[in-house]
Amino acid sequence: MYPEHYRYTNDHEWVSVVEGQGRVGVTDYAQKQLGDIVYLELPEVGRTVKQGEVIGTIESVKAVSEIFAPVSGQVLEVNTALAERPEGVNHDPHGSWMVIVKLSDPAEADRLLTASQYGELAK
Repeated sequence: MYPEHYRYTNDHEWVSVVEGQGRVGVTDYAQKQLGDIVYLELPEVGRTVKQGEVIGTIESVKAVSEIFAPVSGQVLEVNTALAERPEGVNHDPHGSWMVIVKLSDPAEADRLLTASQYGELAK
């Protein structure tokens, strides 16, 4: 259910790392808990983020939740198309990336949860 090549946080974010860059999004479990997503607030390009730091918010018809950085680094890109149509997170949470971060410490991602570990957490 959760992509094997992604890494996961206890706060229900995922990161897919390729060549020192991480695409970040929220998990299927998170979007199911939130319900219909209506708004995303994402960080500005160029911002330096630290692992565990709040980088944005995700708002649904039920609640507003914080989005935490799963890794440290510099924000290279923000998915503005997703911010304009945030319901895309409900339709494809593991394909709907929010930001791309250039990792300052690639080992951080290795210390996150594997798909099977996250699957156990999200039961």
